[in-house]
Amino acid sequence: MDTDKLIYALKKNSTHFTPPLIDLIVAECGHDPFLILIACLLSLRAKDTTTIHVCRALFNRVRTPAQLLSMDRQELETIIFKTGFYKNKAEVLQYVSAVLIERFEGRVPGTYEELISIKGVGPKTANLVLGAGFGVPSICVDTHVHRISNRLGIISTATVEETEQSLKKILPKKDWIIWNNLLVIWGQNICAPLSPKCSQCAIADQCKRIRVTKSR
Repeated sequence: MDTDKLIYALKKNSTHFTPPLIDLIVAECGHDPFLILIACLLSLRAKDTTTIHVCRALFNRVRTPAQLLSMDRQELETIIFKTGFYKNKAEVLQYVSAVLIERFEGRVPGTYEELISIKGVGPKTANLVLGAGFGVPSICVDTHVHRISNRLGIISTATVEETEQSLKKILPKKDWIIWNNLLVIWGQNICAPLSPKCSQCAIADQCKRIRVTKSR
């Protein structure tokens, strides 16, 4: 399958959809690795449409690990409440901020190994921070990337770890960052987990529709 053709079609037909959360954060705050990291952590098990408003409210108050760490825990919990699991997330945010100060001089590290060494930062978050915050070629595999890559038939994997490694073998490095961006947009708007909108899909002619039993 021609991945260049897939990417071209997705780019051309995604411009009218709302960008993913991290793209909005970058557009409003720049490529700040710390803010991108915090946004990623807040987005876990939460919708982008909710998380972006919470990020805006939080980033109006804090912009550095030191500022976030010094924030009153109850106030932090109140700000991030709508993202769900707010008590646990508040604890993680302040823990991560403390680690950044203690181990990395208050800066987000720019390597995968250093990022995942921080408790609470997983592979998906690490890769997203590397790509959006540092411009380092990385493939962030979330539920959309895993599902759609397999649905297209370009890979056949059972886990997100397998998906990341398989995509690295077939996608040129120049496309690693944008692959997540495009598939998140497509997954949120067209290629739903159940009953995808195949009749509206710009890449339907290139999709093998693996495990699709019902569509619109």
